[in-house]
Amino acid sequence: MLDYVSEKVQNEKRQGEAFAPSFGEVETCGKRFYIESYGCAMNFADSEIVASILNKEGFGATRNIEEADLILVNTCSIREKAEQTIRKRITEFRKLKKAKPGTLVGILGCMAERLKSQLLEEEKLVDIVVGPDAYRYLPNLIDEAESGQKAVNVLLSREETYADISPIRLNSNGVTAFVSIMRGCNNMCTFCVVPFTRGRERSRNATSIVNEAKELFENGYREVTLLGQNVDSYNYFDSAKNETISFANLLKNVASISPLLRVRFSTSHPKDITDDVLFAIKEYENICRYIHLPVQSGSTRILQLMNRTYTKEWYKAKIDRIRELIPECGISSDVIAGFCTEEEIDHQETLQIMEYSKYDLSYMYFYSERPGTLAEKRYEDDVPEEIKKKRLQEIVALQYKLSLESNQKDVGKTFTVLIENDSKKSDADWMGRSSQNKAIIFPKENFKFKKGDYVDVKVNACTKATLFGKIKLL
Repeated sequence: MLDYVSEKVQNEKRQGEAFAPSFGEVETCGKRFYIESYGCAMNFADSEIVASILNKEGFGATRNIEEADLILVNTCSIREKAEQTIRKRITEFRKLKKAKPGTLVGILGCMAERLKSQLLEEEKLVDIVVGPDAYRYLPNLIDEAESGQKAVNVLLSREETYADISPIRLNSNGVTAFVSIMRGCNNMCTFCVVPFTRGRERSRNATSIVNEAKELFENGYREVTLLGQNVDSYNYFDSAKNETISFANLLKNVASISPLLRVRFSTSHPKDITDDVLFAIKEYENICRYIHLPVQSGSTRILQLMNRTYTKEWYKAKIDRIRELIPECGISSDVIAGFCTEEEIDHQETLQIMEYSKYDLSYMYFYSERPGTLAEKRYEDDVPEEIKKKRLQEIVALQYKLSLESNQKDVGKTFTVLIENDSKKSDADWMGRSSQNKAIIFPKENFKFKKGDYVDVKVNACTKATLFGKIKLL
């Protein structure tokens, strides 16, 4: 699974429950498109690729769904609730199609890949179904749909990385941006649909990644998040240079663009993150001191059933190594409650490993069986939902405690903060993030700082989710 850098937004996206209409400031040459994105950060990054493809075909983005000629929903299949939310949203387009005959509705992404032509048959409002590796064919599919045909392409690819497409930044704050470095996943975690909806793992051309990050920096962006289902397994052979680029190499290459460009990445797999990556973080101050390291469960028995390929002891040793090399590193996690056959002793081990790891935050869910996954084929989903929910509540309560303790330790400290935007509650305050990916709110006062500036902020208060401080002139 994959995560987004902004904690509050990331939590919404990971849950797949909130939708975010994405809009590009693109001059239109004719028709208009409107796109909503659900799920992980990769879906939001993919929507920016789709926007670029459509713009070259004469489509401009619109903020008003009622004026759209083409409505697209980029979907998530990670949990059943995500799919239910999207199905409900699709039915709401009925009035729009009636009010504006000829309006096309398309389903993109993982849900399109998983359900394929079933969507065309069940949802009479869906005209186009496009899998995550078929976005280049979208213009042709639009032509087919306009002629009255149901258009579908969900073929997966072993080569597609969209490396040559310059994404149009949708809903951008002009400061932070995603850069996709790879697609697909080779880890067959038994609970996960990603290998089936996004295909096999392939790494993007390293030069194209660095060039995209460099262009973003030259256009005023000050932070990039390198995205992949498992970034630590990035591996690209550059035939021109006759060398293999590892993820650690890639991190250094992007960080070398400028010390003013912050570099984040998501997501790491505990079995693949190496000392080379940790040393790269330690060497480059602009590689953020933050690692998302999903544990999923603290029970070695459950981890084996999940096919996570590490033990509880292995994971704890990885946490120890991160703390040893980068003491100031922020660490977050994913936790699943109530996986198949989970007993109370397994649940207690999960709570114990959370306490051991001292996560700054976690993304927490109870197990939702997904059709087609290895778990659905191999195991019985035998933990009652009320038990799942009870255990999840205990996990959430513990994480709230850990998050508050983590933030309390930061009170009195000074952090270099990248200003991202106005605070949501008051335009008299700035919102930015520390290297550890913690949100910090602080008053603008009479200083002439602006979005994209770095500023030192001394923390003087906190909640479990947010730090509060004041600008400190050193």
